[in-house]
Amino acid sequence: MSESFIHYLWQYQYFNKQELYTTQGEAIQVIHPGYLNHHAGPDFQQARVRIGPIDWVGAVEIHIHASGWRSHRHDEDAAYNNVVLHVVWREDKPVQRHDGTHLPTLELGRRVEDDVVWRYRKLINSQEPIPCAPALPRVPSLTVLNMLDRTVVDRLELKAKDVVQRLERNNGDWDETCYQLLARNFGFKVNHEPFEQLAQGLPYKVILKQSHSLEQIEALLLGQAGFLTDRQPNDEYLACLRREYNVLAAKYSLAPRQLARAQWRFLRLRPANFPTVRIAQFAALLFTHKHLFSQMLEREDVRALKKLFSVQQSVYWQHHYLPGKPAGDAPVPAVGLASVENIIINTVAPLVAAYRRLHDEDDAVDRAMGLLQAVNPEENHIVSRWTAVGMRCGSAFDSQALLALHNNFCLKRRCLDCNIGFSLLNPTRRE
Repeated sequence: MSESFIHYLWQYQYFNKQELYTTQGEAIQVIHPGYLNHHAGPDFQQARVRIGPIDWVGAVEIHIHASGWRSHRHDEDAAYNNVVLHVVWREDKPVQRHDGTHLPTLELGRRVEDDVVWRYRKLINSQEPIPCAPALPRVPSLTVLNMLDRTVVDRLELKAKDVVQRLERNNGDWDETCYQLLARNFGFKVNHEPFEQLAQGLPYKVILKQSHSLEQIEALLLGQAGFLTDRQPNDEYLACLRREYNVLAAKYSLAPRQLARAQWRFLRLRPANFPTVRIAQFAALLFTHKHLFSQMLEREDVRALKKLFSVQQSVYWQHHYLPGKPAGDAPVPAVGLASVENIIINTVAPLVAAYRRLHDEDDAVDRAMGLLQAVNPEENHIVSRWTAVGMRCGSAFDSQALLALHNNFCLKRRCLDCNIGFSLLNPTRRE
């Protein structure tokens, strides 16, 4: 049993209301259950209930056991004096308000259908990653679609909020913010943290001042990343980069070798995803396109965006996965389509949503969602779980929705907050 389940039962009045009495025998009529409170204080506000001959307007507090009132110290808190009804699963002891008055209590434990409780416990206690998977085929398609729309909007809004917070830290500099987010994205899941540290320690304005030279951009990025130390293998190109880096680091007062080699992860990565290759590709992007943020806004057509991010790294890194170690006969691939689409999903769409929202454009989220709908879905183990149980995934819009649904609802067993779980628990539903 959980308080969230009792919240659900009270909010939607899913219990037997015939001959409704408090635990002390006073008749109860629920006129309005009130509004769920997401802030501090009692669980429901502005409830209207008739207890005996008197109509009360006030708060409703919910606990599994009545003694929760005291264990949570509500009896010591004057803010709970406006509670007109205590709703519990079981009353193990009567309680009083802070002012000493008796608190009317409604016990729901024997008023809820066994089938509803059984279905709730089956969902919450499921060992499956997707607790409702066996019942999904019986959920109306409109219910599923509404939930997916809700999760993808929430996910985009959250990402856009993160963009705005980063923008504030960067004193309103969109170019710097875009640069940092792109760097994080080039690290993908495994190396996003060191990539982000690299961008924060090497300002975009420094990159712009050397934007005429791909070699110098590589020197700045690889040097700050810790890949141009004396301990690294040496060849003519690396020696040149090392000389360039030493001069530029002194010129711009950069903290030498901001990152250590050990901070970068290579284990279990395909060579094409090595951070050294990704840094070289990031350098090529920064060299090829100056002021990327404005270009992104100008090219919201997905085909144009794909072209923008499809860059080829320098000749050296077309033949090396690691500094000083030739890759062999097969050339090192350029930025692939999957990587480009990942950038559109995780960097471009949130930036577009945040920028347009800050400029009071009503369709900010819709524009970002349009980008997701035009991009192929991501392929990972979470999306595969959903497709294995029959969920359609035709675009990045779908895969982002499924990722959000899994991470924010399924893993946390928030079935009561999910349209799908709500549908399965509805007492009017029959298996």
